[in-house]
Amino acid sequence: MTSQSVLDAEELAEPPFEVALVSELMRAFAKAVRAFQLYLPNNPMHARAMDSVKAAFQPVWAETDALEIQITESELRWCGRAVLEEEERTSDSIPWLFYKDGVRELSFRKGFEDDELPILFSLMQRARLASAEDDDLLTLLWEHDFSSLQYKYMDLAMEGGSPLESVRGEEIERIVAPGEVEAEAHLVASSSITRMDDYDSTLYFLDEHEIDYLRDEIRTDFGTDLRPQVVASLLDTYEQETDPLVREEIAEILDGFFLLMLSLGQFRTAAFLVREAAVSAGRARDILISQRDRLLALSDQLSEKDALQQLLHALEETPLRAPQDDLNELFGQLKSQALETILSWIGRTRNAELRVLLEAAGSKLASSQTAELIRLISSADPIVAFEAIRRAGAMRASAAVSALAGTIANGAPEMRLAGVAALSDIGSPGALQVLERSLTDHDIDIRIAAVKVLGSRNHRAGVKRIENHLKGRPLRESTLAEKMAFFDSYGVLSGDEGVSFLSDILNSRGILGPREDPEFRACAAMALGKIGTDNAMKALQKALADRDVIVRNAASRAVRG
Repeated sequence: MTSQSVLDAEELAEPPFEVALVSELMRAFAKAVRAFQLYLPNNPMHARAMDSVKAAFQPVWAETDALEIQITESELRWCGRAVLEEEERTSDSIPWLFYKDGVRELSFRKGFEDDELPILFSLMQRARLASAEDDDLLTLLWEHDFSSLQYKYMDLAMEGGSPLESVRGEEIERIVAPGEVEAEAHLVASSSITRMDDYDSTLYFLDEHEIDYLRDEIRTDFGTDLRPQVVASLLDTYEQETDPLVREEIAEILDGFFLLMLSLGQFRTAAFLVREAAVSAGRARDILISQRDRLLALSDQLSEKDALQQLLHALEETPLRAPQDDLNELFGQLKSQALETILSWIGRTRNAELRVLLEAAGSKLASSQTAELIRLISSADPIVAFEAIRRAGAMRASAAVSALAGTIANGAPEMRLAGVAALSDIGSPGALQVLERSLTDHDIDIRIAAVKVLGSRNHRAGVKRIENHLKGRPLRESTLAEKMAFFDSYGVLSGDEGVSFLSDILNSRGILGPREDPEFRACAAMALGKIGTDNAMKALQKALADRDVIVRNAASRAVRG
């Protein structure tokens, strides 16, 4: 603060209560505005910021029932003292947002924070994103009938005058009709001040190719995205400057810029920022560990559950406006802790385009973070666990066999079947051994799925277990589907060595005298057909004249192949 500013502050009248209360309120107000811009209402960060600003009003209301805040280009002031300073003249500056549209004073009344605070934030957000054709903030304030908020504004056409106070029902200055403006313009054009006819336009006429050149250059200039260049310039300065204060200031700018790019949907620039910050962290000269960690924390910030879910919520509820390669590039910067959130959203999203992006991001993260993927197989969230199991199978991750075995042993029915499918995709000796043990599982679906995998994978080491199961009584009392699955796999795996065992079932009498059940014998015939050797055909020929029609038909089909 300059000596003149100190002198001015000393000449000000003593405020009715401590300035610190109002300063703290305005800081909380500014943070809440940022949170309102960045987060949806169901986000914890949004609710926390709103609660903070509401709480900050209470100490002020203990001192007064009304609070008048004056507005300059870069400050919010109370009793002549600055309580919030934001120097930059951008739409992110709260003082400038009000000042540029003519608002010069805000008057809050007790109870404003209960109902009308979110409305004011919403209007500020609309004004911040408004185009030249949209209503300005003053118009938006005027359209809403506030009961606990008043404001004073300056007619921008009469900047030197005194502010006008907004009063409900008061007639504001008449707006000039477009026809009057056109008439006035016609009078000016027809006056003797200046006339275009006085100039010889041919002296300044451009050739057609010169006009095309200028048009192309203007289009190129306005079509160039300058944001990556700004980021690159900041990071270049960061790498060259070793002053800790300079680097801290740049890091703060990058943090804010990153959040802003996410909120505006500028995903390519956000991804560029994260990637280049990591590069600068590795090559900046004389960089401290804390400074490097600060740059690398940008990708960690994106990978945090709350921030990533907020982004995915926004993408889920609206059509994907950004090119998909932009989002792919952004998701490519995610860290391992984001895998759980990604897998959760793959199973829940209804947005087909978003699912494709998440599948690609999930596959990339899972391939580079196998340990995290294996951990998520045992997740308490069934959707996450299911997607992790599916991803482990697709990756043929042998390291996941142990976790999948645990899922098959203790998981829910759908998880156990998914585990069997994943072990089938992995197909390693360890995976097939787990499936061998599943042949005696209490769930018939698991048994059928496991034995089919062993047959399709030509796992001859499992023949003995399958044969033992064929000899047992439980299979004889089971369903036809299970009998067929076990006999088919046995026929595929046993080869000529299994002909004798199958022939005994098909053609010989049982141990206790009576023949096997016709359904069981028919399944044996089909298994002999799978073997297809001469010995198998001989055994089938004997059954072609069997008295049981089911057995005869099965033997006939097996012989025909």
